[in-house]
Amino acid sequence: MELNEPAVAYGDKRYTIEEYLEMEDAATEKHEYYRGEIFAMSGARSQHNIVTSNLHIALGQKLKGKPCRPFGSDLRIHIEKNTLFTYPDLTIVCGELISRNDDDKNFLNPTVIIEVLSPSTRAYNKGAKFELYKDIPTLKEYILVEPEWINVEAYFNDGSDWRRREISAIEDDLTLQSVGVAISLREIYEGTKVAG
Repeated sequence: MELNEPAVAYGDKRYTIEEYLEMEDAATEKHEYYRGEIFAMSGARSQHNIVTSNLHIALGQKLKGKPCRPFGSDLRIHIEKNTLFTYPDLTIVCGELISRNDDDKNFLNPTVIIEVLSPSTRAYNKGAKFELYKDIPTLKEYILVEPEWINVEAYFNDGSDWRRREISAIEDDLTLQSVGVAISLREIYEGTKVAG
């Protein structure tokens, strides 16, 4: 599988996972890793940040007292099957956080991953990255949120296949079946230009 986005950060040189992790620990900005290549991650626009913040706050409130917890984009996810190291916009982990070699840095067991899209990541998040995420044994839901217009794509793994639902009305809810919570699109888009 080819990764087309984001741009390769360090040219043609191939790196081991250990080299990547050492470099990432010393870096001031985040990078993804996939099959020896390191990819720079860029900053986000205001609409992206508002939507991400709204989701994080709502999830924190709705999951309080439950065995699942939301994490922001500093939580690094590692997919052992395909080597990807990445920083989703939001991740929900249920139960204990399990990390690679018990390092408490590279986590293996997300239940839900949420990506807030941007022009530079839209195609990647909907295509190649989703295919990579499907290699996570614990992943039950993958959510894609458009920050510039009202649209959410929700994918749920029913145990045999991924089922897709599209939500595009401000009065509708995004239901996260695997963690038993619903968030209104009005909450998600509050404070954005598209909220009305």
